[in-house]
Amino acid sequence: MSKKLIGKVAIVTGGSKGIGASIAEELAEEGAAVVVNYSTSKEEADLVVQSIKRKGGKSIAIQANMTSQKDINHLFSETEKVFGKLDILINNAGFYEFAPLEKITVANFHKHFDLNVLGLLLACQTAVRHFNAAGGSIVNISSLASKSWAPYATVYSGTKAAVDSITKSLGCELGSRNIRVNAINPGIIQTEGTQSTGIIDSELRQKVEARTPLKRIGLPKDITKAAIFFASDDSAWITGETLVISGGFR
Repeated sequence: MSKKLIGKVAIVTGGSKGIGASIAEELAEEGAAVVVNYSTSKEEADLVVQSIKRKGGKSIAIQANMTSQKDINHLFSETEKVFGKLDILINNAGFYEFAPLEKITVANFHKHFDLNVLGLLLACQTAVRHFNAAGGSIVNISSLASKSWAPYATVYSGTKAAVDSITKSLGCELGSRNIRVNAINPGIIQTEGTQSTGIIDSELRQKVEARTPLKRIGLPKDITKAAIFFASDDSAWITGETLVISGGFR
């Protein structure tokens, strides 16, 4: 079977673990050179790069805080410096912290929106300047929380609803430049983050699985194939769309 992304260059923000790491490795499996972005998790990012290289792929790790325009500029300029171009941006970096309404603070609001929304917008804006005349593909990792009930996730859900709207708007705006913008809305995925926050062992997980036709929460690998689809020419006539991957949960 031929690889779908030979000769392509991709950036995965928040690529050091979880869904981002899984997508980074799958992009490399399909032939892309992959930049694994991280904010603080250098050791984990280096492990992803090493895994890719052991399998014969091309990859580097670049530190960048995705709420900083200076860091974002560095991420994209270094990518072009090392690999010569950019074809694919996976906007995976994100933050979530659940709290009841009465405990939401201004700082908590900005921590969510500065990364999940503003950081994503700045990454898209910068990517557009680095894509060449052939265009490119942007894949935004959103969340089912944008569409479904999620108690105590008011701010987080708001950011992901914004991501879905941004995806549709940019899909329309950038189509004439052959830049496609699509989103994936995962349900609950078993990652380091959902484990450390207690979601994996919670009553919420049990309730979600009971309402899920496929009777389980997701794994990072359940998301990666869709990311490859949107990154590749298999989705050449698709833009502005959001794909829910949740085992059938709504």
